[in-house]
Amino acid sequence: MSLPDDSRDISALDARRRILEAYSPETLGRLAENLSARIAEHFHQVTGRDGPVLNWAAPIENVATAGAWVDATEAGEHPNLDALEGRFRQLVDACLSHGNNLHHPRYIGHQVPASVPIAALFDFVGSVTNQVMAIYEMGPWATAVERAMIERVGGVLGLDMTKSTGLITHGGSLGNLTALLTARNVVLGDAWESGLAGRERAPVIVVHADAHYGVARSAGVLGLGTNQIIRAALDDRRRMDPQRLDELLARLRSDGTPIVAVSGCACATPIGAFDLLPEIADVCRRHDIWLHVDAAHGGAAAFSDRYRHLVAGLEEADSFICDAHKMMFVPALCAFVFYRNREHRFEAFRQEAPYLFDPSAPGMAEYDSGLMTIECTKRAAAYGLWGIWSLFGRQIFADMVNTTFDLGRRFHEMLAEADDFETLHEPECNIVAFQYVPLRLRGAGRKEVGEFNRGLRRRLIESGKFYIVQTTLDGIGALRVTIINPLTTETDLAELMDTLRDMG
Repeated sequence: MSLPDDSRDISALDARRRILEAYSPETLGRLAENLSARIAEHFHQVTGRDGPVLNWAAPIENVATAGAWVDATEAGEHPNLDALEGRFRQLVDACLSHGNNLHHPRYIGHQVPASVPIAALFDFVGSVTNQVMAIYEMGPWATAVERAMIERVGGVLGLDMTKSTGLITHGGSLGNLTALLTARNVVLGDAWESGLAGRERAPVIVVHADAHYGVARSAGVLGLGTNQIIRAALDDRRRMDPQRLDELLARLRSDGTPIVAVSGCACATPIGAFDLLPEIADVCRRHDIWLHVDAAHGGAAAFSDRYRHLVAGLEEADSFICDAHKMMFVPALCAFVFYRNREHRFEAFRQEAPYLFDPSAPGMAEYDSGLMTIECTKRAAAYGLWGIWSLFGRQIFADMVNTTFDLGRRFHEMLAEADDFETLHEPECNIVAFQYVPLRLRGAGRKEVGEFNRGLRRRLIESGKFYIVQTTLDGIGALRVTIINPLTTETDLAELMDTLRDMG
C-alpha cells in the first residue's frame, strides 16, 4: 500500500534531516570535544593504575549489552543535538568500560602495545576524512606518507632503498601471505596464471618450528596445503638450527622437491627467539632458495644500538615483514613488507585493472599501492607512524625498545632469584615464559604444573588485576608475558609475582 503524498514528504524530510545532522560540522565539533575530554580522563585513570586491566565479562553478556544499545536507538525517537551529545558520551563510556586497557601498566599480555596515544590523532585525521589508497590520485598524501616511511624504516632495517622496496599492509598475517605469494610466483614461474595442478612433486615451505600460525595459514591460502609445511629443527635456544637446515634442504633438493621458501623468525612468538639470520641466509644462498623472515615483532630492534645485533642479517633476506603496530608502538594495523630486490615488487599480483590504472600516466604505477597489496582499498595506515616520527624523531623507537627489552631481562632475573618460580628460557627481548610452582607442587609432574598455571592465569585475568597470556612449550602449559607498555615498572612485575602467589 502506497503512502499518502504528505507521508512521503514527511519521511523524505526526516531522512534529509538525519543525513544533514550526521554530516554536520557543528555536531562533529561538539562530539569531538566531548571525546577529547573523556579520553584524557580515561588515560589519567589507566596509566595511574586505577581500575581493572581487563574489564572481564562473558562473551554472551557483552554481545547482549552491545546489542541493547543498538536496539534502544531503533526504538527511540531521533534525538536533537543535546540528546545526541548525551548519548554519544554514554556510548564512549560503554566502549571504555568494557574493553581491555592496554595502556594500564599491568597489561603485559599479547604482542599488542600500549600505543603512543598521540599517534591515534593522526589516524583520526585519516579516518575522519576517509583517506584511502589503491591508486595515487585517490590518496596522494596517504601514498606520499607511506612511501616516505617505507624508505626510512627500510633504511633503518639495513636495506639499500635504491635497490629494495616495500609496502604497507593490514597486519603481519597479510604481510607474510603477500611475501610468500611473491616467493611462490617467482620460484614456481607460472603458478599465478596456471595454478599448481599437474606438478610432479608438491612444493613445500620450510619454516621455523615455532613459526606463527599465520605462516601455515598462508600455505593453505596459496594452494600449497598446510601439509606442505616442513618444520625445521631448532637448537637448544629454540632458534632454527643452521646446520640441520642445511641437511634438510640438501635432502629436499636431492629428492627433487620444489622449495618455495625458507621462513625464519625474528623473533618467534613462544619465547621471542631470534634466528641466526646471517647463517640461515648463507645456507639459503648455497641452495638457491628464497629466504623470508617474519620480523613482525623483532624487526624494530634495529632502531636500538643496544639490541640491533638481534636482527643482524635481516637485510640479506629476499623478503621480510616488520609490524609498526608492535614494537614501534603505533595503533593497529600498520605492517611493512620489504623486498631486497625491487624487481619483485609487482610479482605477487600480475593483474590488470584498466578502470583504475591509467595508461596515460604509466609512471604512476610506481605509486599505486593496489598493484602490490591484497587490499584494493586500503586505509592510510602510516599516518600515526609518520606523525610520531615527525614529532619526536626516530630515537623514541629506540627508547621504547630499550626500555621494554631491558625490563624483560630484569624480570627474568627476578624470577630466577625466587624459589617458587621457574624460568623456562633466557629472554632475548621483552617476551618471557615461566611457571609458578608453589611448594605443594614441587614434586608434581610437569603436565600437572602446566595445567595449574593455565587455571591460575584464567583467574588472574578475570580478576582484572593483571593481563598476561599462556603458551605451550614442549607440550607443557606455561605463563607468558610481553612487556609492551613502556610505562610498566619493575614494581609492577614484583606485584605480579606476589599476586600469582596470593591467587595460587
